[in-house]
Amino acid sequence: MDEGITIAEVAHRTGLTAHTLRYYERAGLLPSPPPRGTGGHRSCTKRDLDWVVLPSRLRTTGMSIADMRRYAEPARDSMPAAAQRLELPLVHRAQVAARIEQLRGDLALIDRKIQTYRESIEEHTR
Repeated sequence: MDEGITIAEVAHRTGLTAHTLRYYERAGLLPSPPPRGTGGHRSCTKRDLDWVVLPSRLRTTGMSIADMRRYAEPARDSMPAAAQRLELPLVHRAQVAARIEQLRGDLALIDRKIQTYRESIEEHTR
């Protein structure tokens, strides 16, 4: 990954819009805003690119913006923040796992309904 890629290039590589990327920056979802280059435009690094993808992925798992902001906060500090940041993804993982189990149960119910309707249709077409 080249150093100094533009927001437009980050958008192209990630599939996110430039508007979304700017929102992530304003919302505090990135550890630090990418520095501005000589032309005044943001110039992103590979680390920035890695962080940009994270909020989208966390959002699809149902993590709140506030929790994503809390997750990014320790990364802004100069000290290693791994221990500080570990608790939030552990809690969120448990929540996602519980949602998956709930969805599996919901899917099983839907499958039973489909089977019931198929059986009913077969009985009426005999």
